[in-house]
Parts: sequence; C-alpha cells; structure tokens
Amino acid sequence: MKTIEEIEKIRYEKRAELDLRVNPWANNWERHILVCRGTGCTSSKSQQIIDNFRRILQEWNIQNVRVIQTGCFGLCAKGPIVIIRPDETFYAHVNPEDCREIIQTHICDGGRVERLLCRNIDGNIVHKLDDLDFYKKQKRIALKNCGVINPEDINEYIAFDGYKAIYKVLTEMNPDEVVDIISRSGLRGRGGAGFPTGKKWSLAKQEVSDQKYIVCNADEGDPGAFMDRSILEGDPHCVLEAMAIAGFAIGASQGYIYVRAEYPIAVQRLRIAIEQARDYGLLGNNIFGTGFKFDIDIRLGAGAFVCGEETALLESIEGKRGQPRVKPPYPASKGLFGKPTIINNVETLANITKIILNGAEWYSEIGTENSKGTKVFALGGNVNNVGLVEVPMGTTLREIVYDIGGGIPNNRDFKAAQTGGPSGGCIPAEHLDTPIDYESLTAIGSMMGSGGLIVMDDTKCMVNLAKFYLEFTVKESCGKCTPCRIGTKRMLEILEKLCSGEGTEYDIYRLEKLADNIKKASICGLGQSAPNPVISTLKYFREEFREHASQKKCRTNECKKIARIEINPELCKSCGLCQKQCPVGAIDGIEREVRMINQDKCIKCGTCIASCPFHAIS
Repeated sequence: MKTIEEIEKIRYEKRAELDLRVNPWANNWERHILVCRGTGCTSSKSQQIIDNFRRILQEWNIQNVRVIQTGCFGLCAKGPIVIIRPDETFYAHVNPEDCREIIQTHICDGGRVERLLCRNIDGNIVHKLDDLDFYKKQKRIALKNCGVINPEDINEYIAFDGYKAIYKVLTEMNPDEVVDIISRSGLRGRGGAGFPTGKKWSLAKQEVSDQKYIVCNADEGDPGAFMDRSILEGDPHCVLEAMAIAGFAIGASQGYIYVRAEYPIAVQRLRIAIEQARDYGLLGNNIFGTGFKFDIDIRLGAGAFVCGEETALLESIEGKRGQPRVKPPYPASKGLFGKPTIINNVETLANITKIILNGAEWYSEIGTENSKGTKVFALGGNVNNVGLVEVPMGTTLREIVYDIGGGIPNNRDFKAAQTGGPSGGCIPAEHLDTPIDYESLTAIGSMMGSGGLIVMDDTKCMVNLAKFYLEFTVKESCGKCTPCRIGTKRMLEILEKLCSGEGTEYDIYRLEKLADNIKKASICGLGQSAPNPVISTLKYFREEFREHASQKKCRTNECKKIARIEINPELCKSCGLCQKQCPVGAIDGIEREVRMINQDKCIKCGTCIASCPFHAIS
C-alpha cells in the first residue's frame, strides 16, 4: 500500500522521466520507441516488432533508448505504427524486418527511414505528428493517455495525473459536490441513449440501501465498433479510478466491469490494472486513509449483443440468461441483486477524472449547447483513414469523413454513413454537413449510438445494407418479447424477397408498418431501435427499394440474384475468352460473333469480367 506522499513522489519522478512523450522540446537524454499494442496492430505482429527492437538494442549495447508498448494511436489504417519520441517521428506499416533499419538509420545515424514515414492522403510525407491531417481536428479527452503510456504500468498512469482525481474527491469534496460537478459538466452517457450522467448518479445517490453497485458496461457488440475496447487496452486505470469516484458519489463499495470475453487483451490489462491498484491501496479498504472502501471485479460476457442493454447485462452478471427486464423499476433504484446500481459505459467513465481535475466549466465549453464534450468514433467502411477518432460534439460528418478520414478510396462518391450500428440509421450525402450531436442525429432519423461510424461509397446497395443489419438483429434477439423475436424475422423475410427479385411494392408498405409496430411494442431499447436502419434507408433511398420491387433491379449489383452481367457489343472483340473461362457455361455464341450472357445460368461470379482484356463486360 502506498501513502499519498509515495504516490506524489512517483508522479513527480515518473513525469519528469516521461515528459519526452508529450513534449517535443523535452530536455531528456533518452529516446522512447512507442509501439502500438492494441488489437489491430497486435494482429499485424506488433509484439514481434517490440521483441525485435529490444533484442537489437541489447545486441548493439544501445543504452539510451527504451521500447514501450502502448494502446491504440488511432490511425489503424497505417498499422503497425511506431512513434519515436521526442523526435515526433511517425512510422507506418512497420514490419518486424524493418526494426534493424530503423535503429541503424534513425537511432544510430540520426536520419529517418523515408519509405516508412507516414503520408497524408495527398501523398506528402509527414515529418511531425502535428502535420498529420488525421489528428488536426481531433480533441483527445477520453483517449488522452492512449498511445502515450504503457497500459500495464500503473506508475506511468500516475505520472499523467492518475489517481489524482480520486484523492481530490476523497479529501476535498463530499458526494453532493461530486454529483454536482458531473451534472454541471453536461456529460451524457456515451453508450447510446445520451442520458445525463449527473442525473443518473443523483437518482442512485438518493436511494437508501445497505449496498449499492457501480457497473461498467464494456459489452461492445455493434458491428465495426471498437471504442471501448481501445480505451480499456490503452488506459484501463482511468476506468477504475472513475468507478471509484462514482462509488464515493452514490455510496457504493463494489464495482463490476462487464466485458466481452472476445477482448482478451482488454481483459488481461484490466486484470493487471486491478491487481496493481489493489497493491498500491487505490482499490480496497481505507483508500488514502480516508475510510472509503471500494473494490472492482471483472465479469466476462459470452458475446450476446442484447447484454449491451443495461438490464440484460445485470441479469447476466447475476448468472441468469441475458434478457432485458421490464422497466420501471430502473437500475438506479433496483438494479444488480435488487440494489441501487449505476451503469455507465467505458467512454462515459473515461471522461470523469478529467472533469474532476479540470472543472465542469472546462468540459461544458467543449461541444454544443445540449451535447457537451467530445465523442469517440470507430471510423470504418469505405474511408481512407480507418481508425479511432475523438472529436468535439458538433463536428460535422463531412469533417470526419473528409478532413480526418481522408475521404473515400479510389475517388468514389460518398453515399451514406451508418451511425449507431444496428440501432442507428443511415445519413445520406445531403446531410454531410450535419453536426454530430444527439439532437441533430435524431432529427435526421439516426442516432449517436455507442460510436460506430461506417462510411459507404456509391457501390453499396442500401436495401442489402438494411438486410445485413436485420440479419444481425434477428440473430442477436434474446427472444423475450414477440415484437422483436417475430417482427424482426418478418422484416428480414421481406428484405430477402426484395433482394432476390421476388418482392412487390406492397412489401415495402408492409415493411414500414412492421417497423412502426416493433418500435412501439418492444420491451427494451434494442428491440425498439432494431427497425431504425430500415426506416432511415427507406426515408432517404426509397427509390432503390422501388427498383428492387418493381424493376427487379439492383443498381449496384450487390444483390446477386437480380444483378446482371452484360457484354457491351461495341467493345467486344469476339475473342471467346470469356466463354472459355465461364465455370457454368452461361455464355453463348459462336466463333467471330459477339457473345451473349444467359442470365438464367449466370451465377455472377465475375470470372468473365476479370478475364476480358478489352473491358467489354460489366
């Protein structure tokens, strides 16, 4: 157990040692090679890169360089990423075989490995991190320590003001003041619904009970979402500290982190962080000698999407099948084991310590009038800079897609962006300048959700997209209520008919009626929001639905059963190569004549397109 004096000594000494990570003018004789060890870069051999760096440095007896594993830097499209500090050098797409060249050229010779330097979308080499377009419009609060500290070293977290907020809360504030500062900050839940965090804490604080609980919802199940995972992998202690602060605010002594078992790196780092915090006396009994008691345990989820819903999550922690409860009562009054419970997701908690240390006014000045602070997005799909993005609320979709995301690959046109995953909606090109905040997204038929943002170009079929999300929802429905269990299945059947050329205009009408009834009648938020992708695509891309229904046509040819592959007679040279390559004999014709495709036989495999040297088939 560490005293406050010992913690402060660690903070002072370690911060001086690590100043070079955030200060390019740091007066330090060392260099730090920072290597991303988030899930994405780890899958691309970043652990082997770390091992190679360390082995070579040892072989060459280089003393003034340290190799540090960090969490996600954000720009996943460029991984594996290596950043050398305080040089501000950003190396992208590094392979284990590149380590020797980097050490020789950069560390020993004082140069840079030009071929590995990161480039902006315009092709220009980035010599300093500040010149990277990806970061220019971001503001990192929840992600402040990700990519900066070693997440498995509590001393590095302490160096960057770690556990300073809980000490301030325990020694200078009372529970009412803590709830008040969170309320005045305007922080809203980042899990999707956007409920005011301070109000949730206040409701639980008012409850009288012999036991209360703090639960962290890390069950991130949206397709393409990896915000919470990245925070847990890169800065686990900020979540632990925030949970302890919440426990003090409402009078809870026990916390649980419900995390997906599919996140092995996050789970491992959480376990390490909890043990370290216990060893330092920052979790457990009599924290900082104040008499405050708070501890945290981990519960692993089995991957059920519905367990992201707060009451289903509570059922799962209690060892029951993960199904939503009927509300009211709400968890703040009757939650885990029937006791008052606060449930916040990872990103919400990642903001707490910064608000305590910097003040409610500082946080409330960021963002818009009703949506304060920043939002983390997992930016994916048809965008150049796939990765983790944190921007002030009110940043437009255009800024995220083009200024940060680097635009659409192959210069294709933007078609839509899906926010909120299976519970969200599509935003078409006409709303590219919409500010990203809770009210603006709701007004155009979408929602913030937990932060997945999937960009789609003009090759995507919106009917097929709606079918994709309904397939996911049908598979993940817990089955407790009939509207969700049966209604979404019927919606999926209609979409399958449309995508196979068997649908009618009446099916579109049925689809809308079903969506409306499911939203009104489902028990939980997941069922109520399940029709959203269909509703929003019908609203903005209705003509594509009508083409599928009346013309049996898919303009993007993604729906294979009604797609058509045709030969352009003006470009065809009658060589017959396509006919020879077709695996099912679907191309008819004789020598020296333009070939024809038998649409009844064609399986749309694309072999003929790839084999035609004259680009006559499309």
